[in-house]
Amino acid sequence: MPNYLTEFIGTFFLVLTIGLTVIGGTPLAPLAIGSSLMIMVYMGWHVSGGHYNPAVTLGVYLRGKMASSSEMVGYMVSQVLGAVVAALAVHAITGKTFAPAPSPDATTSAALVVEFLYTFALVLVVLNSAASARTQGNSFYGLAIGFTIVVAAFAGGPVSGGAFNPAVGIGPILVQKLLGGGPAGQLWLYLVGPLLGGAVAAAVFGMQERPEVQLHAEPSRIPEGRPS
Repeated sequence: MPNYLTEFIGTFFLVLTIGLTVIGGTPLAPLAIGSSLMIMVYMGWHVSGGHYNPAVTLGVYLRGKMASSSEMVGYMVSQVLGAVVAALAVHAITGKTFAPAPSPDATTSAALVVEFLYTFALVLVVLNSAASARTQGNSFYGLAIGFTIVVAAFAGGPVSGGAFNPAVGIGPILVQKLLGGGPAGQLWLYLVGPLLGGAVAAAVFGMQERPEVQLHAEPSRIPEGRPS
């Protein structure tokens, strides 16, 4: 239960920050969003692993760093619930809804590729900085993860809408559909692109980790559900 609560809280504050900065037109919003992720990663890593993203959870699961598929599903449900509640909170605070959407000038394929590529980068950074036997005990993992999102949001956000996280797609789009009558037809972009990126990142990470290093690594603390 602490794992799921932590995933809920971390995702809530990530999506809350996204909504308030986007609606408020905050200058350098990607910096605030990436910083919020960094802060939440440092807050919750020792409890849940600080995923806050179903694509990250999928990548961690595929590398054998979670106890079971049911735990993976529990993480994902907690993340989506956190995103939904955050989107509702943004509406309660501002009276407005928000949701990621591709640029009118971007093709569907371009938006899908951007979501795939930067989620791939994010999950690969998570695995190498927080789940690798060769980087155990480092203190930079939160900074690396947060600033991956800063880069992704600045570079890819203007093309795809900048979710890089299925929960960031599901929560706001669902709330906008229910409260504002907005479209939900583009939701698949924020599911397929990020989840595929997470799966491919897990495969690449498996090639990066040398077998001899894995054999001498400390056992994963699987019951706690966090990468080691």
